[in-house]
Amino acid sequence: MSDATLVITRSVSVPLSEIEWTAIRAQGAGGQHVNTTSSAVQLRFDIPASSLPDAVKQRLLDRPDRRLSQDGVLIIKAQTQRSQERNRQDALERLRLILEAATRVPRVRKATRPSANARRKRVDEKTRRGRTKRLRSSTDD
Repeated sequence: MSDATLVITRSVSVPLSEIEWTAIRAQGAGGQHVNTTSSAVQLRFDIPASSLPDAVKQRLLDRPDRRLSQDGVLIIKAQTQRSQERNRQDALERLRLILEAATRVPRVRKATRPSANARRKRVDEKTRRGRTKRLRSSTDD
């Protein structure tokens, strides 16, 4: 990772100027000190306005992700670390992983049909199970 960019893959990188940071107070337990410091960070990444390739943007926007707002802004909140700097690094790494996953082109599924042998085995198994169940029933002679 260089100073001015977040490297995603060899060909894709994001300038850090496209990432907006907000320092917020962390939630949860932590004593009196947690009420006075803003150690948690919120990373905001505007996908439509970013310099990512269009295909990557579309894959990101199509994801069913609750961190994605209606206007296409990805919001990552990092608060697990005690220092703001480590929370920033954590948020950046999480953003990098999300973007890296979006750069991979999903494989197109080819529709296939079961073989004749598989169909025959399925029907034979159904017949066998039916015979077994029929034998279980009581006979009223």
